[in-house]
Amino acid sequence: MKMLRLFLPVLALGLIGASSAVAQSAPTTTVGDAARGKTLWVKDNCYSCHGFDGHGGAGVKLAPKPISMVAFVAFVRHPAASSMPTFSAKIIPDQDLRDMWAYLNTIPNPPAVKDIPLLNQ
Repeated sequence: MKMLRLFLPVLALGLIGASSAVAQSAPTTTVGDAARGKTLWVKDNCYSCHGFDGHGGAGVKLAPKPISMVAFVAFVRHPAASSMPTFSAKIIPDQDLRDMWAYLNTIPNPPAVKDIPLLNQ
């Protein structure tokens, strides 16, 4: 019991420190400039793996309906091993990622198969 009383304050401080670190690294707003994001998407070479419209290629499909912005930023900052390079905030600032995420949200769903004449012949 004595050990538990000593451990709980340490655990609480660790959780507070971890949550503040996440809060500091997470973007403060979800608003982004989609037009700027489209430009950055090409400038930062994201299109080479994820396609010009985010539909994927060598990299995963990101659009339409991208993951949440917080998850998007977190994955860019800390990708799964060997899935893609890590991009720190010094390389791609948080605002740039918010803008790219806003761009991905502007990409519409593809047309339904029934609406593509060539596929209905």
